[in-house]
Amino acid sequence: MTQATLSAPLAPYPVHVVGHLEHPSRALWLVKWLLVIPHYFVLAFLWVAFLLSALIAFVAVLFTGRYPRPLFDFNVGVMRWTWRVSFYAFSANGTDRYPPFTLKDAPDYPAGLAIDYPEHQRRGLPLIGWWLAGIPQYLIAGVFAGGAGFAWTSSQASWRGPYFGLIDLLVLVSVLVLLFRGEYPRSIFDFVLGLNRWVLRVLAYAAVMTPEYPPFRVDPGEEEPSGTFAMSPPADPGSPGTATAIPSPAPQTTGTATRPAERWGPGRVIGLVAASLLALVSLGALAAGAAGIVLDQTGRDSRGYLMTSSTPYSTATRALVSASYRGGTSGDWFVNRDLIGTVRLRVRSAQPVFAGIAPESSVDAYLAGVAQARGASLTTPSAEFRVRPGGAPASPPAAQRFWAASATGPGTHTLVWNPQPGNWRIVLMNADGSPNVSAEVSIGARFPHLLAIAIAAAGAGLALLAISAGGIYLAVRRRTRS
Repeated sequence: MTQATLSAPLAPYPVHVVGHLEHPSRALWLVKWLLVIPHYFVLAFLWVAFLLSALIAFVAVLFTGRYPRPLFDFNVGVMRWTWRVSFYAFSANGTDRYPPFTLKDAPDYPAGLAIDYPEHQRRGLPLIGWWLAGIPQYLIAGVFAGGAGFAWTSSQASWRGPYFGLIDLLVLVSVLVLLFRGEYPRSIFDFVLGLNRWVLRVLAYAAVMTPEYPPFRVDPGEEEPSGTFAMSPPADPGSPGTATAIPSPAPQTTGTATRPAERWGPGRVIGLVAASLLALVSLGALAAGAAGIVLDQTGRDSRGYLMTSSTPYSTATRALVSASYRGGTSGDWFVNRDLIGTVRLRVRSAQPVFAGIAPESSVDAYLAGVAQARGASLTTPSAEFRVRPGGAPASPPAAQRFWAASATGPGTHTLVWNPQPGNWRIVLMNADGSPNVSAEVSIGARFPHLLAIAIAAAGAGLALLAISAGGIYLAVRRRTRS
């Protein structure tokens, strides 16, 4: 391969994204979430229209091979508006200039976007296969952008999220450096622009706005790889969706020449991602350690217990039964006696109730055939308990001899229990075994080693933070060229 081949410019992609770093203030980013609320309100409606427009355009391209020009111009405007807001706020934080409320291009704004209008596209069944071929790109863009990264939780049978993306994480690192040093890390900015450029390319491809498959590459820097806004002659020169005659905004300078964007190889990208993820873990460890120290010093009651707040529980059945917990030194962490020490259960009710802790096998045998409500955990709300139909118990609960700890009567009662090996359940019933059980319950434990664990977590967080800071520095520092 010749040197000329190595230095050949990359072919421009039909989606053109630019963003020029200005001089964002140290702390304005702390309130930008509030300042952009008017934009988010308008964009929420615009993106609903964008999705409908993209769906209509997909059908039109499917049968005619042409993207309706008015829909194309509108969708470009929505993406352009969104990119300006993202550049101002949390996808780059590259400027403090407030973005304009317009779908049209703003040549004097430091962020811009244009898309070449495709005169002809695939149609028929090949279009569907071409769109489905973008699934790997959609997944990668979701990791970069976040928001779309939802996870399915089988226990809750629901989607959880959204989650932070790589762009969010890198911008967070950058604004923290900006806050304390007053300087936006230029290398991270260039890389973040490359990731945003990737996401916007994939978005345009998913909306059938370009027939060209997005490249699997990060093109960092303020400008496109060609160094210009790379315009092609438009079909309609006056259209707001045209990518022609839109000058690239001049970068802000301070008397020094603008430095070209550095190329990011796979090793450097992987190093920065790993160091950023380690920074996130370290911040979590620091937060957990600090929370543990504060909780240990301020959250204990007069007897040294850490208690939950009183939660009302009620059921029309004859018993409320907790999930099964394994006790002992190597069992379920919740009832591990070495970890939590003595467990304390406090029950308050205006009517005579019974509260007890007993082995799972004994509870299941006693309540076999009894109407009851069972929770998946101690914190499961009453409305989510699983109801089991049945009748009344053969005898009152207090007459049983298998309870490890129990209390009966109206008012407030406290149970103290030292966790033992085996599987255990907590049971709440009316004292006479009648239906309609109702009481307020709180539970807690001594957690004798909480302070030591919290200090260790905070120390580990500091150590990991130092390591991640070194990794980020090594990844983003500008390389010396021979």
